[in-house]
Amino acid sequence: MSGPTDEVLRAGDASFAPPGADPDACYGRHTTPAIVETVTEQVLVQPPQIDSDGTVSYPAIYRTETRQDIVRERKELWFETLCAEALTPQLVASVQRALAARGIYDGQVNGKFDRATRRAVAAYQKSEGLDSEILSLAAARKLGLVEMPRPE
Repeated sequence: MSGPTDEVLRAGDASFAPPGADPDACYGRHTTPAIVETVTEQVLVQPPQIDSDGTVSYPAIYRTETRQDIVRERKELWFETLCAEALTPQLVASVQRALAARGIYDGQVNGKFDRATRRAVAAYQKSEGLDSEILSLAAARKLGLVEMPRPE
């Protein structure tokens, strides 16, 4: 069974993007696979025939039925994220420092979006309702690393 997958797509380059996507923006897509359970049951086709003295003259007949039940539907979540060119070593180092200041990241501040950094990003965002290793634009703004849009 495979687990959740994350990918980043520039809306203008992707063959698919979230509805109404800005073609110059980048979006993260977090996909959680469906959980399917296979259930096998024995179903009574014909009950046994039992004589008055308790002996079984014909045993019960059963058939085996197998079906698949979806325990959890597949989920696909789109969110705006930073494009690859914006994730400079300087910005990633700032992400690492911001997460370290919050007690989430304890790795080396090296400007690399490595495994420890991705895990810390996922832990930070999970508390915000997004279970993804991709740094969302909203999280980057909340960490104070990306400017907020100006009201028009």
